[in-house]
Formats: sequence, C-alpha cells, structure tokens
Amino acid sequence: MKIHITRHGETKWNQERRMQGSQNSSLTSKGMADAEKLQQRLASVKFDKIYSSPLGRAVRTAEIIRGDRKLPIEKVPQLMEMNFGAWEGRTVEEIERAYGQRYRDFWDAPEKYQPVEGESFEELFQRVERGLKEIIERGEEGEVSLLVAHAVVIKCIYALVKNLPLKEFWNPPFMYGTNLTILEIKGDEKEFILEGDISHLQDE
Repeated sequence: MKIHITRHGETKWNQERRMQGSQNSSLTSKGMADAEKLQQRLASVKFDKIYSSPLGRAVRTAEIIRGDRKLPIEKVPQLMEMNFGAWEGRTVEEIERAYGQRYRDFWDAPEKYQPVEGESFEELFQRVERGLKEIIERGEEGEVSLLVAHAVVIKCIYALVKNLPLKEFWNPPFMYGTNLTILEIKGDEKEFILEGDISHLQDE
C-alpha cells in the first residue's frame, strides 16, 4: 500500500502570513499552478482512492491533482489542520506581539506549547493517528492513494511513523505546499520512500 501525501497549494492567507488553522482561504494563482505541476508529475499514477481534509484549500488541491480520474474525494475530518484558536486569521506579526513566548514555543519548543483557545499537540496527534489508522485499516494490499492535508498534520503523520519525540517535531523536512511525500505500508511496517520532495516546482 502506498499513500501519496501532499499539502495544499499556497493560499491568500499564506501569502499574507496569516494563521489559517481550522479556517479557510482560497488558493492563489500560484497555489493552483503548483497543484497543476504536481498533477502532471502524478499523471501516470493509478490512484485507487483520494482522501482530503474537508477544508476548501485542501479539497481544491485534491480536485486539481485528480485531473480527469473518475474518483470521488473522500473528506476525512481527522485530516483538518490544527486548530489555532485565537491565532486564526491573525498575521504572524500580530501573534508575535500578543503572544510572544507561546508563539516562540510553538516553533522552537513544541513540547512546551500551550494553545490559546485552540488545540494542543497531544489532541492533534490523537485525532490524526485515528484518521491515519482508519485509512490504513480500510486499505487493501497494493492499494495506491492520494492524501491532501496541511503542514502541521503532515508533520504529525511524519512524527507518528518515525516515532519522533515532540521536541523534534519541526526537524526537516519542511512540508512545502504541493510537496510530494510517499508512505509505503507493508504489513505492520511503515516507511517513507519520499519526503517533502518539491522537484516538480524547481523551475520557479
């Protein structure tokens, strides 16, 4: 079983450096163009299933990558981006001014991070693990699927598979928009055979 994992393309709020979390903003023209480049890269892959976060930016990215394949996009609530509570819709600069230490902890010491009305890393890990487990359990041997989610969720999947401690959560690779990460599952063994690859975007 192989799961091709990607993050949604660039959005308006990404461009404005606003925290999105459980809220949504639409893809920019660059975000759509990047998704089309990944679509071209994956054009010959015979997907059996397509999974997506229910947030619009992920669903739109999944639609672009799907191309003319006659496959439904299954929306998985557990793949939604981390809920950032009071930070959502605010710029990075505004958050740094209002919540300096908490914001620094989020990036530099995630094991110390305390959310402001949002989701903790522990809560995020629990729901993402449930979602991934369900996808794997429902899959069949040899199945090939596409999964479109968000930066923090994909890093969470990465940390779960690698069994990383929370303090190493932000270690490379960074999950850029429309990167390609491939998770291969054989029995109880899980292995990333590609991590955060953006070679299809390198002409930018």
